Amino acid sequence: MSESLATQHFKSSDETAKEPDSFYFNRETGKVTWEKPKKQFQNTFCEIQNTFAEMFPMWAGRVLITADTEKWAMTAARMTTGFAASIIMSPAEAGIEGIEAKDKTPDRRPGALVQIYHRSRRDLKSQMILRIGQCIMTCPTTAAFDALPKAKRRLKVGRSLRLFGDGFQKRDEKYGRTVWRIPVMEGEFVVESRFGAMRAVAGGNFLIMAEDQKAGLQAAENAVAAINRRAPYVILPFPGGICRAGSKAGSLKYKLKASTFHSYCPKLKTLVEDSLVPENVNSVYEIVINGLDLDAVKKAMAEGVNAAVKVPGVVQISAGNYGGKLGPYKAHLKEVLKPT
Repeated sequence: MSESLATQHFKSSDETAKEPDSFYFNRETGKVTWEKPKKQFQNTFCEIQNTFAEMFPMWAGRVLITADTEKWAMTAARMTTGFAASIIMSPAEAGIEGIEAKDKTPDRRPGALVQIYHRSRRDLKSQMILRIGQCIMTCPTTAAFDALPKAKRRLKVGRSLRLFGDGFQKRDEKYGRTVWRIPVMEGEFVVESRFGAMRAVAGGNFLIMAEDQKAGLQAAENAVAAINRRAPYVILPFPGGICRAGSKAGSLKYKLKASTFHSYCPKLKTLVEDSLVPENVNSVYEIVINGLDLDAVKKAMAEGVNAAVKVPGVVQISAGNYGGKLGPYKAHLKEVLKPT
């Protein structure tokens, strides 16, 4: 289950048990070191906990939306990825990967890439049909193409959508692809017949702990901007790429699948015994990352953390995990920043 945070936070695993609990980024020198700063220099440093983000597999589809203009490609992309922050309460996880130049698209028009995630291929297919049918087919000038051509698993998404043509649809070969041409009031909607599906990586994350909301949000925004610029093949499913309401599995009081992660709520740090919020932290933001493979997620984490730690007022960087019990993938923060 893809959650914004895990049930427990672990400072170490078998790999880190013999190492210090934290390492440090020096904002003046730009260096990362294991050496703990002296008290008088603490404001110059950002602490990074020696922990890891734990990730797990989900099925992913990748859709290339093209349109007459970038405006309409992005309009369709935003609609397609709506209500898809977390599988806990959303029908899917989805996000915009980025813009695709028109010289790289099948029909030589501006494009936008989106990724859609689900636990099973069957549910992924259903979500792709619904989102392409309701959010792309209805959007002016758009077409939808598969963006995972090498994936071995193929989902009959366009073939299912063809029925909307009420018998007037046409199967065709265009741009070297098998597509369906579905008549619509504007003209016709072109959709690829089959879309690839692959096992991808979900749940990459890191936590930004700051002295106040202003510093924390600035760091989170910088992290998102850096990931969007320099980390391909990933999405950030939460609003604007940032989650302010991290969750844990289950509830302390109610019969819920998930509830607020009380250990990371600054307002509760004096009220709960298991608070993980440092005394000088009053705002916590989380960046959640899904990607087509582990290296893509690690790259995104590295870019995001490197941008966040440079903001004055950011006290600590951490990550959420189940101590290795949730999924097979790990991204250690020491690998992201490589302390010396």
